Amino acid sequence: MMKRILVTGGAGFLGSHLCDRLVAQGHDVICLDNFFTSQKSNIKHLLTEPNFELVRHDVTHPIWLEVDEIYNLACPASPVHYQYNPIKTMKVSVMGAINMLGLAKRCGAKIFQASTSEVYGDPDIHPQPESYRGNVNPIGVRSCYDEGKRAAETLFFDYWRSNNVNIRVVRIFNTYGPRMHPYDGRVVSNFILQAIKGEDITLYGDGLQTRSFCYVDDLINGFLKLMAAPDDCPGPINIGNPGEFTIKQLAELIIELTGSSSKLVYMPLPQDDPTQRKPDITLAKEKLGWQPTVELRDGLTKTIEYFASLDLSKYRKPTGHTAHCSTETDEKMRTLS
Repeated sequence: MMKRILVTGGAGFLGSHLCDRLVAQGHDVICLDNFFTSQKSNIKHLLTEPNFELVRHDVTHPIWLEVDEIYNLACPASPVHYQYNPIKTMKVSVMGAINMLGLAKRCGAKIFQASTSEVYGDPDIHPQPESYRGNVNPIGVRSCYDEGKRAAETLFFDYWRSNNVNIRVVRIFNTYGPRMHPYDGRVVSNFILQAIKGEDITLYGDGLQTRSFCYVDDLINGFLKLMAAPDDCPGPINIGNPGEFTIKQLAELIIELTGSSSKLVYMPLPQDDPTQRKPDITLAKEKLGWQPTVELRDGLTKTIEYFASLDLSKYRKPTGHTAHCSTETDEKMRTLS
């Protein structure tokens, strides 16, 4: 059955892949984006499709539409972007959730929230199940994102309990693939760009902190399965790849796949940077029948091909930020400013 579906943040990395899938399924898709971190080139190929519509709008302001489903993906999602304007980041998470939940309530629409593994903070339980409440710093430099997403989850479940809004909440673990912003400051994009250019690859800390990397196609499959799940399955549900790699292993694999002469260099660990991150996807397997299928080597090969094809002059480099500074360096920068 064709549905009218709103995707906020629809021109971003994840949003554009989701729009691709929904348009291909024949749904009438409204892509809403303010283009703070996204690129119009991500959805350029969809602009001629009769069942696709692009609206430039900021989710911190209400919008009145008639839709059947809402995917709320709008939010800066990398440290260099969300720390650039931390107050606006918090507004996007909280006010954006309020506005989209209000729209869902009025329309009777099912609504999906893209939450994050950052709600677990620097976890002292490994891997992280959905029942784990986290070890989060509420006043740190990353808190605008971590606490904003935690507050959004609260709002979603309060609207579910108080107003019977049909919700779905997913907690996304590190995801990578084509259409990542080349200057988003995330570890995969950083390493690939540095390797392609033959520059030193920058590792923070000792490089032994771990991450789990999920290829974008697998993630979008998880989104669609959760949205289609029975109404007694609101989440939150972890969606991510449980394969665990150290940051150093990731760097070495990218050097191998690019044939780069890059060397590894080490910098101080940023403030509140988690030392371990791995999803427990038991619920996703049981409730959704979902698990990732793309191996890291295969996904990185596709991502490297994408980055190698980019004209980097068409992308804005990040403005000044302290996202990758250690606590000590950050204090020095504040003192000098």
